[in-house]
Amino acid sequence: MGITEYLYELLNTTGIVQLTAGNIIMIIVGCVLLYLAIKKGFEPLLLLPIGFGAILANLPATGIMAEGGLLRYFFWGVEKEIFPPLIFLGVGAMTDFGPLLANPITILLGAAAQVGVFVALYGAELLGFSIKEAASIGIIGGADGPTAIYLTMKMAPHLLGAIAVAAYTYMSLVPIILPPAIRLLTTKKERQIVMEQLRPVSKLEKVLFPIICTVIISLILPPIAPLMGMLMLGNLMRECGVVERLSKTAANELINIVTILLALSVGATMDAASFLTVKTIEIIILGAVAFFFGAVSGVLLGKVMCALSGGKINPMIGAAGVSAVPMAARVVQRMGQKENPANFLLMHAMGPNVAGVIGTATAAGVMLALLK
Repeated sequence: MGITEYLYELLNTTGIVQLTAGNIIMIIVGCVLLYLAIKKGFEPLLLLPIGFGAILANLPATGIMAEGGLLRYFFWGVEKEIFPPLIFLGVGAMTDFGPLLANPITILLGAAAQVGVFVALYGAELLGFSIKEAASIGIIGGADGPTAIYLTMKMAPHLLGAIAVAAYTYMSLVPIILPPAIRLLTTKKERQIVMEQLRPVSKLEKVLFPIICTVIISLILPPIAPLMGMLMLGNLMRECGVVERLSKTAANELINIVTILLALSVGATMDAASFLTVKTIEIIILGAVAFFFGAVSGVLLGKVMCALSGGKINPMIGAAGVSAVPMAARVVQRMGQKENPANFLLMHAMGPNVAGVIGTATAAGVMLALLK
């Protein structure tokens, strides 16, 4: 065989000749996600590895997601539902439930924000998605990536890439999505309301809360016990004061490692064949609808509470009921200070914000219990 034949045979073994238009489009999509992460700072810890995973998954002939491929082994942690609970362990170790315990009524704001989940679920059904697919799409409205991945792997694993990308992208767009919804529904006078300082929360309350919460929610909704249990275990490690090393590991090294593996695995599911469909476009649109209605319902309940309290509750904190912790609470804080420099709403907004995490997991548990 001459040199020409060898070169021709070598060319046929490369991915270049197998590259399709769909692969090229998805590589561009991956680059767009990298741009949003690096240049715009949109949820970079997640969008960067997801974008790079999408590029890797669309390079032909690498076998990276085939049986025995590197990312296929990583994906095992998603497939077996290991990574989302471990992420929740780290989230729990970083979360202070003190604002929620200091003002328990704000848990209703976290619950109200879940309306967006069910609006999107109904919309997905109208578009022809199955009930399990619709449930997976609706959970995007909770703005909680690990919960969305956990539910999708149980209900509609073939939609994982589109749902995860939509969930994390909209989480990163919280500073853009929430302000218009808040301004649309509140008056300047309402946005200027200064709330009273929260009461101190005892260590005993903080230690008992994760234990009681785990037992009650897991008894009512057993399917969600892995997520809720890990969230509350992480929080118990944070608050008990006797396992500082474990708490720091969960909140730093562990969650960082798992985030890399989880996000890369999710990005690797974004191959051209499964991602470039009409369903993906519909999922992205429905995700925006879910997110918007979640913020709107939270603000509307906030207005009701404002009226019932005689103007003591700033209705903006209801928008923080979407569980993008702590970004949503920070958005409310910035808007409050813009309207009134003496207004400090961060801790008040953290109540519904962390309640949203529990609310989204509970909504997922209801779906798992009813649709299994």
